[in-house]
Amino acid sequence: MKARLVCRMIAVAAVILFVPHAAPGQSGAAIPRGADGRPDLSGVWQVMNSAAWDLQDHSAQKGVPAGVGVVEGNDIPYTPEALEKKRQNYTSRATADPETKCYLPGVPRIMYMPHPFQIFQAPQQLTMLFEYVHAIRYIYTNGTPHPQGHIDWWMGDSRGRWEGDTLVVDVVDFNEETWLDRAGNFHSDALHLVERLTPLDADHLSYDVTVEDPKVFTRPWRMSMIFYRHKEKNVQLLEYDCFAFDREFHPPVPQSR
Repeated sequence: MKARLVCRMIAVAAVILFVPHAAPGQSGAAIPRGADGRPDLSGVWQVMNSAAWDLQDHSAQKGVPAGVGVVEGNDIPYTPEALEKKRQNYTSRATADPETKCYLPGVPRIMYMPHPFQIFQAPQQLTMLFEYVHAIRYIYTNGTPHPQGHIDWWMGDSRGRWEGDTLVVDVVDFNEETWLDRAGNFHSDALHLVERLTPLDADHLSYDVTVEDPKVFTRPWRMSMIFYRHKEKNVQLLEYDCFAFDREFHPPVPQSR
């Protein structure tokens, strides 16, 4: 009797293991759309990768989860001088990473920080609210161009347009104070991004980024990943004020006598 029960349990487990799971784009859930017929990207999203630690393939280390890279070909084409700086950044990353100073992560790094973000979509603009340090990003889709001249902004200036169901975002006007990840990958103020956000179904967004920076890289290169929609009934952005954890930014609390 016991042997028969064990066999049944094994059979059930085998069925569960081999039930095919729906891949992104095959869930059958229709892409939500606004009154204008465009995909409605509104919702709370988050990556499920370790790109914030290192964009390329990497092994686990203390405080760093192992991960498969998000860079096409796993190669970031640095100039020789920039590659040496990247190596120096990696060596001193514990204190040199701008994130350790609680600076805004910049784009695209803010998009794959290990924290959720929320999109609010209107016909002329998308607003992104990030749990990390309450960052806010605006993507203007009203046809207006980038401002004239170079402006040093932490999050750059984002102008979007629709190509079918894909939101294409052109981003320029960065400062050079942010990194691309905790491994020391970096950029200059000449950074130019082209982001492509494409809904695969109701709950998955494909995020592809072309990175160009002639001061640092020998050619444009790409990274890609998927954003997953949070489905919890009580989902909401919470708070992650990194400066609140560092006594350097706050005077010590007076001791009671």
